[in-house]
Amino acid sequence: MKITISITKINQFFYAAFSIMALGLMILLVTFITMRLAIHGGQVEVPNLVGMTADDAQKTLHGMGLNLLLINRFYSTTIPAGHIISQTPSPGVIVRHEWEVRTIESLGPQKVSIPSVLGMTERPATIAIRKVSLDVGTLAHLPAAGDADTVLAQTPPPNAGGVDSPRVSLLLSQKEDARTAAGFVMPSVTGITLDAAMSRLSSLGMYAISWEPANPPSQPAQPAAPAPLPLGSIVVGQVPAVGHRAFRGQGVKLTVNP
Repeated sequence: MKITISITKINQFFYAAFSIMALGLMILLVTFITMRLAIHGGQVEVPNLVGMTADDAQKTLHGMGLNLLLINRFYSTTIPAGHIISQTPSPGVIVRHEWEVRTIESLGPQKVSIPSVLGMTERPATIAIRKVSLDVGTLAHLPAAGDADTVLAQTPPPNAGGVDSPRVSLLLSQKEDARTAAGFVMPSVTGITLDAAMSRLSSLGMYAISWEPANPPSQPAQPAAPAPLPLGSIVVGQVPAVGHRAFRGQGVKLTVNP
């Protein structure tokens, strides 16, 4: 009788322990599933917005719990004005709710002519740029002789076609001092005519030591200097290169397309 009671109590103990373990495992499983649902339920796949209007892209993202951020506008010959050119993150990427999708909007084909502001001071140059519905881009300064804040170079160059951005960046002169007189960063003189490049170099206190065609005819080398090229030729190369250290009084070798 005593043995039977002991065995019954042991069985009851193990049954209770097993029940508690089973309940604990069930709680852990429910917790794990809940966390997975909470994590993955807050994720969404980024849709393809390219080609949509900005309004449609906004509505699409809003319905998915995402946000639209317009970071820039560019000219495009393939995407109509007001439509999305590109996006980040790319379509198909998995992100969290409330994530920002950065987009670039098309301005359509370039319809404005890039004005020439070379030689102007900063304020008149800014007015001339904004007068044709363009924006002023980056402003950089370079030690140069003459008045301060005079436009030495501009990007894009005057009357340029196939421009991507509706912005004109300017390189402005600044007064030399003991720290800047020793040298400066070489600017770009490519993409403009040879006479304009020579004029720009002159404003920097530099000069062209030679210029040669980009694709010279195949012939034996001649000891004599090549004949001068037309000043309307376009400069396609330069030494020192853009961004290298340069000095007043230094010669610059130019390569042109005749």
